[in-house]
Amino acid sequence: MHYHISVAEPQSHLIVITYTIPEIDSDVIEIQLPAWRPGRYELQNFAKNIQFIEAISASGDKLPIHKVTKDRWRVGTAGQKEARVRYSYYAAIQNAGTSYVDEELWYLNLINFCMYTEGRISEPHEVYLDLPQGYMIACGLPSAGHNTLVARDFYQLVDSPLLASETLQKCEYYVRGVQFKIWMHGNLKPNWKRIERDFRRFSREQIATMGEFPEEDYHFLNLILPTAFYHGVEHQNSTMIVLGPDDEGEGLYSDLLGVSSHELFHAWNIIRIRPKELLPYDFTKENYFQTCFVAEGCTTYYGDLFLKRAGVFTDENYVKELQVYMKRHFENSANASQSLAESSFDLWLDGYEKGIPNRKVSVYHKGALVALILDLYIRKKTNHAHSLDDVMRLLWVRFGKPFIGYTVEDYISIVEEVAGETLEWYWKECIFTNEPLESRLNEALSFVGLQMSVFSNGNIQLNVMDDFRGKLQRDKWLATAQVLTVQEEEE
Repeated sequence: MHYHISVAEPQSHLIVITYTIPEIDSDVIEIQLPAWRPGRYELQNFAKNIQFIEAISASGDKLPIHKVTKDRWRVGTAGQKEARVRYSYYAAIQNAGTSYVDEELWYLNLINFCMYTEGRISEPHEVYLDLPQGYMIACGLPSAGHNTLVARDFYQLVDSPLLASETLQKCEYYVRGVQFKIWMHGNLKPNWKRIERDFRRFSREQIATMGEFPEEDYHFLNLILPTAFYHGVEHQNSTMIVLGPDDEGEGLYSDLLGVSSHELFHAWNIIRIRPKELLPYDFTKENYFQTCFVAEGCTTYYGDLFLKRAGVFTDENYVKELQVYMKRHFENSANASQSLAESSFDLWLDGYEKGIPNRKVSVYHKGALVALILDLYIRKKTNHAHSLDDVMRLLWVRFGKPFIGYTVEDYISIVEEVAGETLEWYWKECIFTNEPLESRLNEALSFVGLQMSVFSNGNIQLNVMDDFRGKLQRDKWLATAQVLTVQEEEE
């Protein structure tokens, strides 16, 4: 399977794709364009951006092609062994899940416009980019020569976005044999020394906690805009991050750290530790699952926790971030009728929209708060001998590493194994009903010397208590998992 991608007129924002299907052994083939993308559990109907489409033989003769669904086409091959589908795609939006081309940048999410042939999704796929001279390519896919990228199958191909430009900036570092690359495109002069130091720290912390890294390399792809923006999406061995404004200074850097740590933990949690309902992805329709409170809630909780454990965040920074989650949950959805499990399932309905009042909760914000409750409960019960870290490691060893997918029952079983008891109160109050969180949350926070106050005007404040015992427990909770070598300490 081969894709030739070109941009004849950058100002038009049109990508021209020629998709070549070889070794055809039937009179009819069907080709499918995905309706959604990994990391965003809603139908996005990318086919609406296709301007024209045609099918031709290897000799250039027209082949019959017509739609059978909104994003699926049937091609009559008439005995031809090879077919080429040529089409254009409008790429004019810059966020972490779209595609965009102009005179100085190609930003491509291949899942937006790369089709697959029914029955052949597991075959190797190759992409040739007809780039302007001098362009560099930032992508998690391996190279197979000049401007050519290869993937072992369609799933890897479309889970690997790319940036290509003459003005890309980058730095790289290694942690425990894993190569990390940080790519930047935008109007800024990165402080690479600071960025490399902080990224190295939280990368080490995550690997130390989980025991190993799922990939041999990893790419942070950053598109920095002049306008306000905040969006990141996880991928197999990369993340696509779009941030702005580019003149925000420390605010921009704080956002960069937060979203990067969050997305890196996804390399374990959802990329490999994946709900069974998402294995394999069915790109033609909704893939419903209840456990996005694990995939996104635990990841949101750990994203900032790793920054604190790694010494990138101070105690004050971390408490401030916790207060943000609390504020967003209690102000926006404290009285919502749905449970976390129900809102996970309904992501496909309206999970990324504001929605009607008091219906759904955020799998990110409430998900992070119930992860905190669980972590601190296990730590208190076992005097820090066990924690949510153990849950994530067991999920990795039993489901992520063998890549077999877990169910909600599997998650419950592992949590209760680590806790050493059944946790009916937790599943009932925090996951499967809409009961208020205040009392359970403050009970957990008091163990580490923190207290949340909800004022009559709706404001939320997280206070650090003057309590020696609480500080001792808080220090254990926020302690690093790293054991550094002399060389690593020097770095």
